[in-house]
Order: sequence, then structure tokens, then C-alpha cells
Amino acid sequence: MNKKLLIIAGEASGDMHGASLIEELKTLDNQILFYGIGGDRMISVGLNSLYHIKKMAFLGFVEVIRHLPFIKMVQRDLLQLVERENISTVVLIDYPGFNLDIAKKLKKLGLKIFYYISPQVWAWGKGRVKKIKSLVDKMIVVFPFEKEFYNNHNIEVEYVGHPLIEQISNYCFLSKEELFNKYSLDSDKEIILLMPGSRKHEIKKIFPYSIIAAEKLTKEFNVQIVVACAENIDEKIFSTLYSSTNFKVIKGNRYDLFKHSFFGIIKSGTSTLEAGIFQLPFVVVYSSNWLTYILGKLLVDIKNIAMANILLEETVVPELIQSDINAENIYSTCKSILKNPSKIESIKQNLGLIKNKLGEFGASKRAAQLIYTQLNEA
Repeated sequence: MNKKLLIIAGEASGDMHGASLIEELKTLDNQILFYGIGGDRMISVGLNSLYHIKKMAFLGFVEVIRHLPFIKMVQRDLLQLVERENISTVVLIDYPGFNLDIAKKLKKLGLKIFYYISPQVWAWGKGRVKKIKSLVDKMIVVFPFEKEFYNNHNIEVEYVGHPLIEQISNYCFLSKEELFNKYSLDSDKEIILLMPGSRKHEIKKIFPYSIIAAEKLTKEFNVQIVVACAENIDEKIFSTLYSSTNFKVIKGNRYDLFKHSFFGIIKSGTSTLEAGIFQLPFVVVYSSNWLTYILGKLLVDIKNIAMANILLEETVVPELIQSDINAENIYSTCKSILKNPSKIESIKQNLGLIKNKLGEFGASKRAAQLIYTQLNEA
């Protein structure tokens, strides 16, 4: 048995899912050695990290072009690692721009390729489907509709459920009082939660408008502002982008913030799914480089961008995208919900349907068993 596994994640959510996967694989066999790219969570459970996800935080066509020399260096180092350590199996986690490209090179070296947490190929058209069919030995997917999608394209696929269910179920929550005491929050005011992303360029585009809108809301509603800072981001970035001190930046306690907040302004991504599980009413914001956005519009085949809305097959939470993002739009959209208790309750009830669409507890364990079977055969 080859007890060495290459595992590649490129962003905070992938680091979280990758860490759970590593823990389950170690439960099956604590002799497995893990190499690749990950963040603090994956490293803490045993990943020998060649590069940290902090260095991989680029997204979209223009950003990738700008980082091409670095990307080529990372790919070269990964291929050298594979040959040096005689690794025969790789798990790619989401992060399709980089992972599908490196998959082509790893395939030439004869590696067995698993893809865990599928790229949104059902949104991005057929190009990536063909690439996946030619490169990936097995897709391990987290949404039930993805299994049907890949089956229809004759691609090996297993549905395991979504790892967020187990991660949230296993989490040891603070009470609202404990959370407020820990961060010296005002117990007389509810939290309006800002989640502006886990990449610097996202934050720079989204946070300045979001914080101005949120400050206006504090003057009309009994709320205080908390900015959730991703673990890979230096929290000082927020004070450089906005001089007011009328907000609290919190790094960590992510799920406690979801549970005990009243409303959110949340960047499109995994966070919208998490907010949905917690039935937190929110507005989705998203902005990228204009060229990236235009290319995306030409390719994307769905009307919504937030996974919460995609899963529910309707626009339950408002989406403000690209040119729609400005302080006034964010403010007025949030206000229209906050002043209407029946609207808040309706959003909560609709979001309550999400959890049942994410499968049963134990996704990471099921994914680990699939991968471990292959390691035994290698």
C-alpha cells in the first residue's frame, strides 16, 4: 500500500473540508502521510504543506494572468514533490482554476485523481465537464443534484453529503452571552454581520461599500456591526480601508457569529450556505474584476450566484452583483428587509429548507473511505 497522499486546497473553505478529510483518513490509518497545499487547519492535523493557501488567494481570469509566474512555480514544485515522494493518488478540493490545470500534469504522471467538492460545472457550461471527464477518475460530490449531473455525462461519481453538516453539528457553541462578553459587544444591540470574503482583492471591492451601508443601518435599527475576518487575512486591512471605529473585527468564532447575529451582508461563496444553515437573513454581495465578470457572464448558465439561492431554486435572499454594489444599494436593500418583520420571518423559513438538501451526517468519513480504498489498491 502506498501511504502517501497529495491533497490540494486553495481557499479557506477548502482548508476546512480538507482538514476534516485528513482527520477521517488518519482514523482509518494513522500511517498515511499527507503532502500538498492547505491552510492552518490542514497543517494542524498533519499536512506537510508545500505552500500555504495565503499565497494562493487569486481568483478570476485577470488575477490568474497576473500570477502566472508564481502559479507555474507552484506547479513545478508539486510535480517534483510527487516524483520525489513517489505519490500515486491526489485529492483536489474545489479551487478549479488551479486544480484542473494541475490535474492535467498529474494525469501524465499516472496519478489516480479524486476531486472532492465539485467545481460548479453545472453553472459554467460544458467546457470544464469535458476536462473533468478526461482527467478525473472519480468525483466525490456534496450536493445530490451533482451526482445526477455527472451520471448524465458518464463520469464516475459518488455523492457523500455536505461536510458542513458534520462540522456544524460537532461545533461547541458559545452562548450569546459568552460571545458578547468575549468580544465586549453591546448586549442591548443585535449584530449585523459583515462577511466581505477571504481574499484581499475581494475585501477591497466589497468592504468599503458594505461598512458605509451598515453604519447607516445602525442609526435606524438597534444593531451593532461585527466584521468577520477570515483566518488567512490580517485584520488590520479593515482599518486601512475605513477609518471609523464603529465596528468590531472578529477573527474566529465564525459559527457563533452566524448563530447569534440578526442579519448579514455576506460575500457570495460558502458563507451563503453556512448562513442558510443557520437561517440567518442576509443580502449577498459579489464583485470581481470587470473582465473576469464579463467572461463569466458569457459562460454561466444559471440566474443566481449564491449557493443558498441555487439550492432553493429561487431568489430567497437578494443578490447585489458587480455594478449593483454601492453603499446606497446595499443600505436600501437591507433596510427594506429589516423594517419588515414578516419578510425576515419568510426568509428564515425558506432558508430552513437548506439543511435537508445537504445530506446526512458523515460526509468526510464517507469521502475518506472512498479514497482509502484507492490507497489500499495503489
